Amino acid sequence: MPLLANPRLRLPILLLVAIAARALTFGNPLVHVDEEFYFVTAHRMWQGALPFVDIWDRKPVGLFLLYAVPAALGFPAGIWGYQALALASTVATAWGIARLAERLGFGAGATAGALAYILWLDLLGGQSGQSPVFYNLLMLAAASLALRPPPHRASHGLLIMALVGVAVQIKYSVVFEGIFFGLWLLADRWDATRRPLRVIGYGVALIVVALLPTALAAGYYAAIGQWDAFVFANFLSIFHRNPDPLSELAGNIGEMILIVSPIVTLAVLALRRSRGGRAHGRERRFVALWLAVSIGSVAIFRPWFDHYALPVLLPACAAAAGMLGRSDWQRWRTPVLLLAAALAGQIVLILQRAGRGDAGELTALAQAVGRGPGCLYVYSGTDMLYSATGRCALSRYLVPSHLIRFREAGATGVDQDAEIRRILAARPAVVVIRPPYRGERPAAHAIVTAAMARDYRLTATLPMGNEHLRVYHRAR
Repeated sequence: MPLLANPRLRLPILLLVAIAARALTFGNPLVHVDEEFYFVTAHRMWQGALPFVDIWDRKPVGLFLLYAVPAALGFPAGIWGYQALALASTVATAWGIARLAERLGFGAGATAGALAYILWLDLLGGQSGQSPVFYNLLMLAAASLALRPPPHRASHGLLIMALVGVAVQIKYSVVFEGIFFGLWLLADRWDATRRPLRVIGYGVALIVVALLPTALAAGYYAAIGQWDAFVFANFLSIFHRNPDPLSELAGNIGEMILIVSPIVTLAVLALRRSRGGRAHGRERRFVALWLAVSIGSVAIFRPWFDHYALPVLLPACAAAAGMLGRSDWQRWRTPVLLLAAALAGQIVLILQRAGRGDAGELTALAQAVGRGPGCLYVYSGTDMLYSATGRCALSRYLVPSHLIRFREAGATGVDQDAEIRRILAARPAVVVIRPPYRGERPAAHAIVTAAMARDYRLTATLPMGNEHLRVYHRAR
């Protein structure tokens, strides 16, 4: 694979492969339900809405601020904007993985490991703008800094934990990897000084810097009298969420393990086979520990959706370069593996587009809803309709599942059925409903269907992926 062996061609190769791997998603506002909500929330922020107060969710405010940059372009230009930002982050992260692989002594497979990262994103729900696509870059930068030869200056470690702190404000689950980075820095400091008080003081400083972005966000909400709303949404509500059925959890984690296991297996093999050498021992030990911590972090957070495993790809792909770059692998195994991942990724994207819908279907649905006066209530379906139509909302619970799924009962700070009845009592001009699905509460569905029969008329039934959504306009 002579092309992959040339470091000067690495960046253009990564860029071209990333564009090809993600091209099917460009301009599609329905890539993933999570991204739909991130964009809608960020779009509404430009209209004065405040996360956790006017729009409810558990994600850190930093994620919505990140999305607010492309959302300033409006709809649909902002969709292209956040996907371009995600593409840039993907290529930069892949390039950083190649550099990390070189520091591990796996330079021959560095570009292949970087390509594996890009291709595995498609397989794990990272084909567009999922949160790890962005914070992985921050964590990779932090890891690369942590691997500089000790002893470090104190400011060096503070920069590392500042990167971790910003990543935490994109997704809280990164905290465990951040703790590992902090402990690594403390171990380096101990080896350099052997002075307990200095190490303790350094540790306190690292913690303060890592928590600073979250403290600033909390301080802002406290200053405007919304401390309780911030704390409940960010830290307490998750503990009230009900578990999904065991069969669903088993399916989720089984799918995740099946997809990520090849690249993790290659990483483990590469690290084990290189364990005896002294060269690069410190770097390889760091990546091995990082891989273990990242896997443990995924295991802690159910319900184990595929994109939860995206952080594992950072250490896994860097270490897997040790196998992908072996001469016997480069003859045929490495190209076959990468081509198979590329093909499988495109099949996944095609199936997901067919199942979730595309821009054309959303446009048709938005036209059926209309842009006239009166508010919209998406009881179930895509909340991207709020941005596509510009209609007002009658509740801070824009994500339909927060009000209608079993797992959210008692976990959102509101009685679900009472909130649905309150929304309907406010007389929304248009209501959108998807077919019943597993996990939806029958009581919620009964409330809305009774209201539709009484006060609304069905004006359209339109396809959205593999479903048909019904549009109701108020009759009187």
